[in-house]
Amino acid sequence: MTIHTETFCTAGGVEVKRQTEELPIERPLETLLERLNTHRGAVFASGYEYPGRYSRWDIGFVDPPLELVARQRAFAFRALNARGEMLLETFRSSLAKHEHVMELELTDGQLKGAVAPMPEYFPEEERSKQPTIFSVLRALVAQMRAEGENHLGFYGALGYDLVLQFEPLQLHHPRREDRPDLHLFLPDELIVVDHRKEQARRYCYEFAADGLSTEGMERGTEAVPYVRGAASEITCDHAPGEYADKVREVIAGTERGDFFEVTPSQVLSAGYAGSPNVLFENIRRTSPSPYEFFINLGDEYLIGASPEMFVRVNGAFVETCPIAGTIGRGKTVMEDAEQIRDLLNSKKDEAELNMCTDVDRNDKARICKEGSVRVVGRRMIERYSKVFHTVDQIVGELKDDCDGFDALLSHMWAVTLTGAPKPAAMQKIEELENSARHWYGGCVGMLLFSGEINTGITIRTVHLEDGIAKVRAGATLLCDSDPDAEERETRAKAETFINAVTDADDAKEKSAQIATSGQGKRVLFVDNRDSFVHTLGDYVRQTGAEVVTVRAARSCDGSGARGLRDPQRIFAEFEPDLVFISPGPGTPEEFGVPELVNECVRRTLPVFGVCLGLQGIVEGLGGELGVLSYPMHGKESTIRCTPEGIFDGFPTEFVAGRYHSLYAVPEKLPECLRVLAQTDDEVIMAVEHRELPVAAVQFHPESILTLKDDLGLRLIAQVMGKLAR
Repeated sequence: MTIHTETFCTAGGVEVKRQTEELPIERPLETLLERLNTHRGAVFASGYEYPGRYSRWDIGFVDPPLELVARQRAFAFRALNARGEMLLETFRSSLAKHEHVMELELTDGQLKGAVAPMPEYFPEEERSKQPTIFSVLRALVAQMRAEGENHLGFYGALGYDLVLQFEPLQLHHPRREDRPDLHLFLPDELIVVDHRKEQARRYCYEFAADGLSTEGMERGTEAVPYVRGAASEITCDHAPGEYADKVREVIAGTERGDFFEVTPSQVLSAGYAGSPNVLFENIRRTSPSPYEFFINLGDEYLIGASPEMFVRVNGAFVETCPIAGTIGRGKTVMEDAEQIRDLLNSKKDEAELNMCTDVDRNDKARICKEGSVRVVGRRMIERYSKVFHTVDQIVGELKDDCDGFDALLSHMWAVTLTGAPKPAAMQKIEELENSARHWYGGCVGMLLFSGEINTGITIRTVHLEDGIAKVRAGATLLCDSDPDAEERETRAKAETFINAVTDADDAKEKSAQIATSGQGKRVLFVDNRDSFVHTLGDYVRQTGAEVVTVRAARSCDGSGARGLRDPQRIFAEFEPDLVFISPGPGTPEEFGVPELVNECVRRTLPVFGVCLGLQGIVEGLGGELGVLSYPMHGKESTIRCTPEGIFDGFPTEFVAGRYHSLYAVPEKLPECLRVLAQTDDEVIMAVEHRELPVAAVQFHPESILTLKDDLGLRLIAQVMGKLAR
């Protein structure tokens, strides 16, 4: 691959040499991901596309030369190799005379300092300009800014307690001394992937300033051993019903006017015996999101897939996308449609998003030009692996004297993770939750030297430390919240990530059972000129069976024939293990179905029929058919079944799709058949022979109306397992 080299100078006089190398687009981060198990670094990615908001990209690095950690008002830049030591000297010169920096000291590979305390008085419009750790970051961004450089900067995690530098709270939980509020890396080698352009590049940087240079220095850093845990049961820091009780407490507070909404959380934990990179790949595969991340912080890992932007800044343009309003995904697209309708019709969820958006607009009004704050997207549906969300999109133009750090501070933290008014809501969170949030509710992402900021909220995140994986999830509570429903919602949000940790495999097991029930079996599929034959045939093939479809003649088609042409030859050549009689128009007699059923019985061949197939089995064995008072075409009905035979393991009630006008008359049903299922108005929906391997259903298992829990496919798998010989 060709390497392109450029040299430029930053605003603070640092000379930078950048080498750009084109990489193959196939899995360019694979080796890097494996190294992240035992080396500091990070991968940030977007696996989600939404026009005008999100596109798919990856950016990753390992072995950064420098890290920044901060706790309360103290900070330390740590050199992770000799290249980092050179950068410490450069940064010291930039910070030495900064009015917000105190006690700056360079010793033992660390540049340590503290931020001056906040003054007692200042105008609220200037709150984001007061001394904080962001004063340090703002100074270094000013020093390292360079025209045309879009990737260099700080990458990492900003913890929830950073808000204490902006909004003081009364603390109720101890904070570990070794846990920072902020942990950022400055990488000098990056892999950047643009999936839309199908382009992957490696960027390598060298720095020179004040007679010092990184040229020729090794890029590696010391490995950090990964502590592998032991798999364990999932535990929760809340007893059943405890979270619901807290919901009731919040509701009482809203009634008193203490706050409008509050977003408390609970923590689920489990031992994890796998590797961090495998966990990340599992989460990416099962829950693609706009903010996917895998960060090795040295002694802990953050691995997640967040659906929600915190703050994004590009030039003077600032953007947020608050999420409020959540409902679980259905098992089928039909159920999904119903869930979306319920979510959009929910006045509670609409009120929740209304409040979040109003607070977010207020956050922007502090730092944006007058009249520039606009809502450009309203209650948009975003789809994720387990849930649907409603989302607003809000934009503004920064004031001339404001930058991305003002935007970060003004929005700290997202109203969707705190509540409103923010100070009162955050104080209530501190009182209600069972432990300090640490990283949860903060943000992850990049603070670039170009001034661009791209951050996602730290939710849907596994915090991995000492072999224990923890997932924290919360819900926005307001006056009309349902305590039990809110407790369930918090569990639903964490489900994908807990399953990724515990390697839950129920779905794979069910798929395996379906895929093997028909293996080694041959099915003769009789097509009665229906429009659902191929879908039914596909269901049968999914069980592993071999299928041959033969069209039946219809007596009214002018040929004078009906049924299978030369059935003796067909049976002899194919030797089926099951004869599957399809649905179709007209009557069973027109297709010779009763005669076919009797021939199969004579040969002791297993038979299964759908719709017209059931009607033909009933007629062939001596029963009679009637005509419904109102045809059921493309309609769904609740089916009540006896959960045995082909319905073994089924719920006693389920919903299925129907396409028929004829039905089996119950009073004329042959004695040899027994009813396995019927509708609420006692229309027969399934029959089974008392002695022979013959069964049928009147409803359509292949219909989209029968998709829930894959019941249609499961039924065909049962047929192949229990009827086919």
